[in-house]
Amino acid sequence: MTRKDIPNLITLLRILLVAPVAWLLLEHRFAPALGLFFLAGFSDAVDGFLAKQYGWTSRLGALLDPLADKLLLVTCYAALAWIGLLPLWLLVLVVARDVIIVAGAIVYNFRVARLEAQPTLISKLNTFLQILLVLVVIVQQIAPWVPTGWNPLLIYAVTVSVVWSGLDYVVTWSRRARAGR
Repeated sequence: MTRKDIPNLITLLRILLVAPVAWLLLEHRFAPALGLFFLAGFSDAVDGFLAKQYGWTSRLGALLDPLADKLLLVTCYAALAWIGLLPLWLLVLVVARDVIIVAGAIVYNFRVARLEAQPTLISKLNTFLQILLVLVVIVQQIAPWVPTGWNPLLIYAVTVSVVWSGLDYVVTWSRRARAGR
């Protein structure tokens, strides 16, 4: 093991946090779930900083990092939908987008060319909005005085960004696939 492996180890630790976060949410233990969610976010920032600052990047890290982020977010959406704090249809939409993107990436990688994907601006906005919605919903369970009036607006924003970013990926990578053949 070398220093270059540190970001990947941090990412693996973040993946290990997914199950405890889900369990805590399902048990309605929102404060510790929020703490672990923040720890996962902090670890994401740390491994990203180390990878970029010191050039400790790898193909494995490029695949594991977004996978860890998606596992955490989708698991939080599933848990929050299960306990009735998010609509089930939103979970289905989020999962469907991710399945379409992953399936497209696999097909592109094996049938067209090696995939070197960079997240788009709308994809980054989508991730931000998804995280914000999870945080707001969890914080509202801890601090009931936090207004819930923002929830429908955030759900709408996540819905629009999920559809927009999903379509953006499909259109962009379809064009690249046609051009690459």
